[in-house]
Amino acid sequence: MIDRQLAQLAISLIDLTDLSNDCQPKSIDALCERAIRHRTAAVCVWPDFVAQSSRLLVGSPVLVATVVNFPTGNERPSAVGVLTSQALADGADEIDVVLPFRQFATGDLGRAADVLDTVRSLTEGSATMKVILETGELPDLETVDRAARFAVDHGADFIKTSTGKSPVSATLEAAEVMLQVIEQTDRQVGIKPSGGISTSDDAARYIELAERVMGEGWVTASTFRFGASGLLNALMAVLDDESSVFASTDY
Repeated sequence: MIDRQLAQLAISLIDLTDLSNDCQPKSIDALCERAIRHRTAAVCVWPDFVAQSSRLLVGSPVLVATVVNFPTGNERPSAVGVLTSQALADGADEIDVVLPFRQFATGDLGRAADVLDTVRSLTEGSATMKVILETGELPDLETVDRAARFAVDHGADFIKTSTGKSPVSATLEAAEVMLQVIEQTDRQVGIKPSGGISTSDDAARYIELAERVMGEGWVTASTFRFGASGLLNALMAVLDDESSVFASTDY
């Protein structure tokens, strides 16, 4: 089991997430209250709940993230732009956009570029853009490498492994490839492992990997996030606060 210091660091890196298909306003109330209480980095919610989350989190350091082109990656660039614009108007601090991963994998770089460039044009200078590569749906690690480089070239502030909606979500192997791309980049780019990360040992492995590739002390909320909800339960157990442990869905 990881120690208390590492557990507290990991909590500060969580984008506390509710992207369940049946999410309700009362669930967002609870999510934001939890995020404030435990000082997570952000909440990540459907665009419908950005305005509510922004109101609940006003005055707190917790950021509001939302998702676009999610989870299929198949939306038209114009539709992605409309949703992004509304989310920003509603108070989103961060936009997690799904790379059109199927088109990218088959060589349709134009569609992928159009989506990312649309979101970058709207977030430039005002919000963080995280690009979801959906690594579990890409055919091999070479394609993960190309997708990561493509996302960075098109302005990604973070590259994120997964939507959490595919059969294979985050893996250490994909995260290592992504970190190697980041290490070669001449500006700050972060990483967000997401999906299937639910134990304290999982968290420790990803943090240790990041610091092995990027250097000790690199992992902070400005460079590293976990996309998770269930992970908080496990980390709070390490801190001996069992009253905070309850079942939740991890995406």
